Amino acid sequence: MYRTHNNGALRAEHINSTVTLAGWVQKSRDKGFMIWVDLRDRYGITQLIFDEERTPKEVMELAKTLGREFVIQVTGTVIERESKNPKMPTGDVELLVEKLEVLNQAKTPPFTIEDTTDGGEDLRMKYRYLDIRRNPVKEKLIFRHKVSIAVRNYLSEKDFIEVETPYLIKSTPEGARDFVVPSRMNEGQFYALPQSPQTFKQLLMVGGMDKYFQIVKCFRDEDLRADRQPEFTQIDCEMAFVEQEDILNIFEGLTKHLLKEVVGFEIENFPRMTYDEAMSKYGNDKPDIRFGMEFGELNAVAQHKEFKVFNDAELVVGIAVPNGGSYTRKEIDTLIDWVKRPQVGALGMVYVKCNDDGSFKSSVDKFYDQEDLAKWAEATGAKTGDLICVLSGEASKTRTQLSALRMELATQLGLRKSNEFAPLWVVDFPLLEWDEETNRYHAMHHPFTSPKPGQMELLDTDPGAVKANAYDLVLNGNEIGGGSIRIHDKETQSKMFDYLGFSKEEAQAQFGFLMDAFQYGAPPHGGLAFGLDRLVAILGGQETIRDFIAFPKNNAGRDVMIDAPAKIDEAQLKELNLKVTL
Repeated sequence: MYRTHNNGALRAEHINSTVTLAGWVQKSRDKGFMIWVDLRDRYGITQLIFDEERTPKEVMELAKTLGREFVIQVTGTVIERESKNPKMPTGDVELLVEKLEVLNQAKTPPFTIEDTTDGGEDLRMKYRYLDIRRNPVKEKLIFRHKVSIAVRNYLSEKDFIEVETPYLIKSTPEGARDFVVPSRMNEGQFYALPQSPQTFKQLLMVGGMDKYFQIVKCFRDEDLRADRQPEFTQIDCEMAFVEQEDILNIFEGLTKHLLKEVVGFEIENFPRMTYDEAMSKYGNDKPDIRFGMEFGELNAVAQHKEFKVFNDAELVVGIAVPNGGSYTRKEIDTLIDWVKRPQVGALGMVYVKCNDDGSFKSSVDKFYDQEDLAKWAEATGAKTGDLICVLSGEASKTRTQLSALRMELATQLGLRKSNEFAPLWVVDFPLLEWDEETNRYHAMHHPFTSPKPGQMELLDTDPGAVKANAYDLVLNGNEIGGGSIRIHDKETQSKMFDYLGFSKEEAQAQFGFLMDAFQYGAPPHGGLAFGLDRLVAILGGQETIRDFIAFPKNNAGRDVMIDAPAKIDEAQLKELNLKVTL
């Protein structure tokens, strides 16, 4: 056998045992008459010692040739270390080597394989297989495994069945862009890679599976960010004979289970907030509630003077920054420049300092007196020593801008602590949203989402007011899951396609199989999908998902390690009946 123990296993009780180890050379220290080698594998590091008085001569000579990342096998006797290392689990012992075999030599790595490396991100992505040997990356992949196992155990105990659904499916016009796959056997026709297994999991409910889940790859051909990849993983779930409350209870339970089992964090209650409340208080539908700085609307107390900027605005709104009254003018100017960046898009910012003596000093003292500013402080919840930051303009844009400022300030103030977790359900989303480009309504979630009970009739008179029977689970300002109660009868689903601008022919061509299935006794059903990549990253104390994925793509959607995407051979194109024109 290659090894009797792994490199993290040996302890004082193994002293005088003969063992065989295998792994990679982390580093080597040659003192001439004695050589120490740190041998690494997935489980840890064991120090090897080669001693010219106790080690065979040929083994000693071979040890002098060892370089970083050589793959070796050694056999020897476990002995007590003279200089113990309390920071290492194996730090009480070392292996006096008697036999050494080089299983594979290695070139000098392009960066150091250590916790703190000299390799930049691009270089490490190119040599990802080397990067995985480093503890920070290795531990993130092991952490992801633990989360996945905890998910499977919890759902299995709740009688969910894991079912695989197809990867080669039909392209649909809703949602993000599809990745398409040409069919060699069907000239001119294409499969699509699934953005989600949505229709298949609904069909499994029609099939009587009752409780389904799948940890599944999904694909979207869209612009990328730090928390987005062209291929991503979902914990995809569906249940039959349920209402919204049933689903929220099950998956609130799953989230509590993960927080407790994986990170040791216990929480009793998940607050709930409507979409309208989230937008009003925080300016987005996935608020971070680990800290305050709730929005205070100021129209009623700021639009009665001669300040034209506020008088012309649809919305005047502010937040109170804790202890921000100590900010210097230079620091405030930096905030103003920050909100004026193109990524945020504000035209400026008004500020008010809440002085220690109870007075106020603002950038608009010319227009507002102390009584006015006291009302601003009351509306924003500002206290003595705080700073009030105020933006104004078109309502939805201003809320988005102030939300961005709120998150930036919270980051600067250290309020977004990675070891604190604040989950939140956001409910009662709009069913539809108006698209100015296409001049029609689109489903805010997807076209299979049911309206809230009793609101179907509103689609004829006020479609924008209809609320969806939908819900999102937010954790630390990130949407980690979302779902809805589905439409489960053909007539209602057909009406929904009508409202979304599908012709009868288009609806039948795209989704006829689903509506046909509804005619054979579809049960009431609903579900939820977690984004596993994002969930794992947040549980791991980060928001960037890349290091929690074994072989991620870069921001351009490329795998720089294998150089994909890439051109394919002319013969393959011909076989697929494709022609590429540049």
